[in-house]
Amino acid sequence: MGDFTMRNCCLLLAVYLLSSQGVSSQRVRVEAEVTAYPNSSVNLRCEFLNSGNTKLTQVSWMFERVEGDRQNIAVYHPQYGASFPNKDFEGRVKFTVSTLENPSIKIDKMRMTDAGRYICEFATYPSGNEQGTTTLIMLARPKNSASPVTVQAGSSEVVVARCEAGQGKPEATISWNTNIAGRYNHTSVPERDGTVTVKSEYRIVPTPNENGKEITCVVNQRTQSEPQSFALKLVVQYPPTVTIEGYDNNWYMGRADAVLTCQADANPAPSDVKWTAVSGPMPASVQVDQNQLRVKKVDETVNTTFICEVKNSLGSGKKEVAITVIDHPLPPPTPGGLASTTGGIIGGIIAAIIILCLIGAGLAMYRKRRMNMGSGEGPPKHKPPPPMKSGSSTEMLNKSQDKATTITETQPLSNYEPNYYETNSAEPVTDLDDDTGPPANGGTSNAWNGSEHLPEKEDSADESLPPYAAGNQEGNHGSGANIAREESFVSQPMLV
Repeated sequence: MGDFTMRNCCLLLAVYLLSSQGVSSQRVRVEAEVTAYPNSSVNLRCEFLNSGNTKLTQVSWMFERVEGDRQNIAVYHPQYGASFPNKDFEGRVKFTVSTLENPSIKIDKMRMTDAGRYICEFATYPSGNEQGTTTLIMLARPKNSASPVTVQAGSSEVVVARCEAGQGKPEATISWNTNIAGRYNHTSVPERDGTVTVKSEYRIVPTPNENGKEITCVVNQRTQSEPQSFALKLVVQYPPTVTIEGYDNNWYMGRADAVLTCQADANPAPSDVKWTAVSGPMPASVQVDQNQLRVKKVDETVNTTFICEVKNSLGSGKKEVAITVIDHPLPPPTPGGLASTTGGIIGGIIAAIIILCLIGAGLAMYRKRRMNMGSGEGPPKHKPPPPMKSGSSTEMLNKSQDKATTITETQPLSNYEPNYYETNSAEPVTDLDDDTGPPANGGTSNAWNGSEHLPEKEDSADESLPPYAAGNQEGNHGSGANIAREESFVSQPMLV
């Protein structure tokens, strides 16, 4: 129980001390952080608030470069005045206002080593010492620079550009912008005054193609309002690469002022250009002017091979061209030949497109027609009945039926005469159009076979001809001409 009570007492005392320190520290007003540059001046403000019954006896400024190592740099006492005991700040520090309530100081000719913590401490009665702390950050603008590195074309990776941000604080960052494939590295070197120097190098395997290409170094740092950029052009050296221009395969006898030009790509620039002929000494009609070889008048002596050799500090390169002298000039190219060829090609392409479009349209129409036929919208799929032939049994049947009907409707019964088919048909009439196939009209056959029987019918007065009609038939044609009803395909006339 006693240990518990002691522990609580200690906790309460610690809370009281911390709270009292917080209250007292709030009475000393200072800036939490300030920045300065080398050779500049800085003001460190300090003020004691709400002193009330508290008596201020003295104020001191202490510098702490390393934590725990405090040094007095300025002291003010109302009776004894101001004093500056630290030799490092001698002549550079002073009080801006000589009062205990506002003991702010000013430091001139700032150095990078002045960075650290500055404590403003009041000696008071009866509460004791009260203080506030300001952190001073020293900034240094870096000295930025960049430059290309002259290299020779080769197969090994080398440094082609350098960029540096020297003596900056805080440390700068460097980046590269380029389309050239390569890699870069960074190094940071701390300086004695607390600044940092950053260096970066860009490396590639150099070839003649990289000569003159651009690369940009970009430096960022807190003290800069915006990034600083350095645009560089790479310098890659290589021996000459030679080409000869001017020969058009039309050097004919008597041609005047034929010229060959020797072109060289080299870095550094070519220092010497030399023309020679494989056949020996230069022909008399040839004149050489630096990189040009001029032929006043083409003759058989220039029917040879000319060589151009170019040198620079790294080496030499050469190129040759074989001249063939012809008897007569070549015909000039047809005006608009290229345009005509191009026009023909374009016309052929357009014609091919049109043909393909027509083929596609035809196929589409064919497919549409097939689809319509499949859906029943096209022509009928069944076979239509064949047209009736003149004199066919069907036609005869129709005619006989029409005639019989007419007779029954218009003539009196006493004047009725049997038609030709009723009296003169000795045997049944069959369809003359098709002897073996189905009926032409797709229905029941209009003619009966002699072997077939009529369907049974109920007894009726119309089943056979009336006696007087039969008598007339017998009288006119004889009994042998009488046709059995079962054997005739003519229906019995209707009596009205």
